[in-house]
Amino acid sequence: MKATAIAHKDYTIARIDDRVYSAFLEHLGRAIYTGIYEPDHPTADKNGMRGDVAQLVRDLNIPYVRYPGGNFVSAYNWEDGVGPRDQRPVRLDLAWHTSESNQVGVHEFADWCDTVGTKMMLAINLGSRGLDEARNFVEYVNGPTGSYWGDLRKKNGRAEPFDCRLWCLGNEMDGPWQVGHKTAEEYGRLANETAKALRAFDKSLELIVCGSSNSDMKTYPEWERIVLEHTYESVDHISLHMYFANRNKHPGNYLALNHKLDRYIETVASTINLVKANKRSKHQVYISFDEWNVWYHSNEQDRAILAGNEGWPHAPRLLEDVYNFEDVLQVGCILNTFIRRSDSVKIACIAQLVNVIAPIMTDPMGAAWRQTIYYPYYFASIFGRGTALNLAVTCPGYDADVADNVPYLDISGVHDEEGGTVSFFAVNRHPTEVLDLSLSLQGFGAQGRVIDHQVITHPDLFAVNTAVNPMNVAPKQGAGAIVEDGALKLGLPPFSYQVIRVALT
Repeated sequence: MKATAIAHKDYTIARIDDRVYSAFLEHLGRAIYTGIYEPDHPTADKNGMRGDVAQLVRDLNIPYVRYPGGNFVSAYNWEDGVGPRDQRPVRLDLAWHTSESNQVGVHEFADWCDTVGTKMMLAINLGSRGLDEARNFVEYVNGPTGSYWGDLRKKNGRAEPFDCRLWCLGNEMDGPWQVGHKTAEEYGRLANETAKALRAFDKSLELIVCGSSNSDMKTYPEWERIVLEHTYESVDHISLHMYFANRNKHPGNYLALNHKLDRYIETVASTINLVKANKRSKHQVYISFDEWNVWYHSNEQDRAILAGNEGWPHAPRLLEDVYNFEDVLQVGCILNTFIRRSDSVKIACIAQLVNVIAPIMTDPMGAAWRQTIYYPYYFASIFGRGTALNLAVTCPGYDADVADNVPYLDISGVHDEEGGTVSFFAVNRHPTEVLDLSLSLQGFGAQGRVIDHQVITHPDLFAVNTAVNPMNVAPKQGAGAIVEDGALKLGLPPFSYQVIRVALT
């Protein structure tokens, strides 16, 4: 089967914001406790953070990590996580029906971010709390000493402000499951007044208002319109969330789901432009897609805890999806969508980072390893920085539940002008046929050459990585990719993900 594409240096979409490769950590399950934090682990540092996990995170070069939730944040008192650890209260978390020890709070998280080379993106509780608690939290984190909250931070061990620039004004406030759920009118007014107060403290903060929890919500997309009518001039981003599942075990339908994601982004981008036009505004709001991932493998095993049948366990195994090779293809398609929508999506956070629907898994007092989906996320983060190219693609397709004529080839291209490279991220959705790709390179100057070609494929769609066999699904060096007569040519194996990098000589 043949596929063709054209990449032209001057036909671009947008400069990709590095923050598209951000992540998320919530006080949920083992994301924090025995995830990033395990004081008794052999690799733990002086702060109790696991060194083996820190290295796997560091390798991903993640710009920001969103914290501490998620649903957890909507009944969270940030004050519980500061001060002497032996004096911090144990609280019952209503979101996940577990207990929270508060041994990790904003100080510990900030130190961990420094260790792994990332920055904080903090979420504020606008569910059970409101404007005053929000401004106090921001002042505690960013305020100067000589004031009440700055001096309290200093007393707790940190004189210098943390200087957190990204703030989420609540989480999924459209969701009836959320503690403190609100209508769009209620939330929009609260979010706007909170944003105004935070801007009075520091007008340079970047603020993220809650959009829809998913595109199947009955209130979508009217929620976005109403919330933005209230907040448009006060915020910088509107958040979207989406999770992906293959419940009917149909690979074709599953691997077409990024077309639903694409429509979701397009609809919200259009809603932003509608509100902007109605307000005659020069201000531009962008999308923060701050929760996304595959999530369905663990649903059945989580039922007892989430139903409250297990009491209030601390850091139980929750949402621990074990990802397979099929999920590699899905995550590759999702990341390609964010690259192709880089004109609208400026922040995106894989949810989550460790143990909980995560690319990294750990055993308590044991190993840490890369799940299958670690690799497409890694390749996009490391090589997907630069300018997104507007590729012209011609390829046969198939009909799926969410869209007709879904092309078997899903591909994105990124031009790194500083590095002198073009990187392509390609997924072949066809179950049995090789895609012979000819990709014309135009406007880039002299002949290029392939400097790297990594392929992930496996004969078993359901193959997984484990502590015992951590490299079962992993990238291998590809073969046969060449630049010839101004075109990149290669064969894409059935059901495969690959990254091809071309040096522009």
